[in-house]
Amino acid sequence: MKKYIIILFLLFSFLGYSQESKPQNGSVTSSQNAEFPGGDAAFTQEFLKMIHAYIDLKKYAVNGQFVFVFDVNTNGKVENLDVLPKVKNSEMFIDDMQFAIKRVKKKWKPAIKDGIPVVSKKIIKINFTSDHFDHGD
Repeated sequence: MKKYIIILFLLFSFLGYSQESKPQNGSVTSSQNAEFPGGDAAFTQEFLKMIHAYIDLKKYAVNGQFVFVFDVNTNGKVENLDVLPKVKNSEMFIDDMQFAIKRVKKKWKPAIKDGIPVVSKKIIKINFTSDHFDHGD
């Protein structure tokens, strides 16, 4: 009989330590990342079209992978573009990329947090190859 009492005691003591998670104040946080119609691949394709249409890449040594870091504002427009790694004439290259990125016709769907559009950061990687190489002039 002592065994049964000890087992019941242990069973009830474990139940007392178990926790059930409940949302505080009944609120649930929802969020959604910024999206381009068709996804990141569609944005990259449109952006590359604009680069090749408006920018002379022969002015720059752009071979390899470049990372484009930018903000998508609450209206779905691109702002604060930065390009890594830095290249020769980096400021002019970033200005040209800013010009090309503004030529992309479709707007981003802004990020949403708690039902409100918010500014979000986006990172896109693009591989460039060109005939021009930087010879250290």
